[in-house]
Amino acid sequence: MNEKLGWKKSLLIYKDIRVIRLLILGFSSGLPILLIFSTLSLWLKSAGIDRSTITLFSWAGLAYSFKFLWAPVMDKIPITFLTNKFGHRKSWLIISQLMLIISIAMVGFIDPKYNLSLMAIIIVFIGFSSATQDAMVDTYRIESAPKKLQSAMSGIYIVGYRLGMIAAGAGSLILASSFGGDEKLYNVEAWQKTYMIMALLQGIGLICTLMSPEPNSKRVLLNDFKDRLKLINIFFISILAFILIYNIFPVIKFDDPLTKGLLTISKFISAFSAMLLVFVISTRTKYINNYVLVSTFWDPLDNFVKKYGTMAIVILIIIGFYRIADIVMGVVANLFYSDKGYTLNQIATFSKFWGLIATIFGGLLGGILASRYNNYSILLLGAILAAATNLLFALLVILEPKTTYLMIVIIADNLSGGIASVAFVAFLSSLTNINFTTSQYALFTSFMLFFPKIIAGYSGLFVESFGYLNFFISTALMGLPVIILIVVFKNKLFINR
Repeated sequence: MNEKLGWKKSLLIYKDIRVIRLLILGFSSGLPILLIFSTLSLWLKSAGIDRSTITLFSWAGLAYSFKFLWAPVMDKIPITFLTNKFGHRKSWLIISQLMLIISIAMVGFIDPKYNLSLMAIIIVFIGFSSATQDAMVDTYRIESAPKKLQSAMSGIYIVGYRLGMIAAGAGSLILASSFGGDEKLYNVEAWQKTYMIMALLQGIGLICTLMSPEPNSKRVLLNDFKDRLKLINIFFISILAFILIYNIFPVIKFDDPLTKGLLTISKFISAFSAMLLVFVISTRTKYINNYVLVSTFWDPLDNFVKKYGTMAIVILIIIGFYRIADIVMGVVANLFYSDKGYTLNQIATFSKFWGLIATIFGGLLGGILASRYNNYSILLLGAILAAATNLLFALLVILEPKTTYLMIVIIADNLSGGIASVAFVAFLSSLTNINFTTSQYALFTSFMLFFPKIIAGYSGLFVESFGYLNFFISTALMGLPVIILIVVFKNKLFINR
């Protein structure tokens, strides 16, 4: 009886208004991403744009990977006319949502067949605004509720995010089709109307933000107008320097995967060094006070290192490799299904539909489990599940291609991924300092994807050389070091947290 009451109490956590709020903000975060990727690609294709040009639009997604570069600015600089009325965090969230609504609506007035360059600029701006909104929603979640609610809020955020992606993906295609987008002749109005409706849906997040309270936390802001203006100037120059070096870095083709990986890392380091050079020059020329740059960009990292000491290295290793097993595997998943003999319809049905439901359920289940058990148990469970489910794919290699097997493996993989995501987000949230929430969390999430994405780029080469069976077993083994670190450093990782 007590066990039933315990589970019932855990379920009631989703009735908390602070948790429900994250469902709406999650929807707002998930909506824009497909509007600048798959949905946009179909529009451009119907407009007769060539494939090579269409793929260039994917660069708009770089904002999601590099949002940590401008996160410190959002931590330090208030938006005067909005901050005084709504508060610091809400003001940044409001401005990012307004930028999204306006820019998505602007796309609804453009025909890419005749104004492709203008559309490209606006799509990049949508990517920037969306990444900014994501960073601020994460910040708002962490600062607006106690730690006991963070897991449930993370779980419901994942649900909202997925629903937003459904609306922008399947929903937008259904709308475009109903407006005549499936006709043989190019129908620009069908797509324009669709994006206008998506802009209206984006307004749901803004309404939620306006009706929500500002987090009750004190922060040290940069209030001097001249210092703020100089910081913004330097920031934009440094970002341009980063993008310039990143894009002009010489492309050298190597067959060796290790050399390719080192070249990618060198590319990033060179771009980041260019950004640092701008900071150095600006202080040496006394354009800006050294304290302003240090307190904005260095203090968040310095605070993390001082707080955790030598354990900071262990924590960063866990962050950098926690999701490596499923990220690296995920790159070749659809190729594997196809090579195994499953049809496109079967892959779409089980991967997109049942996989989506499993991810949503996994997010909700992760929140419930986290409310009943400690952070250590859920983080360890997520790491074990993320690695172990890759062994199911190895089993699928040697089994005959039955749809039942495919469904079981996909559901298990997405369910475990949902649980692992909630556990990991709650862990990252517990690491942040209230004065540097945006900066530290954005840095953590970017670092989380950095090494897995680099390694994932060589997944196809590994499969060609060693086969799917060895590949899936290897990806499962990649998760072992993280599991060991969590167990060995349990007391140091979770003491007082």
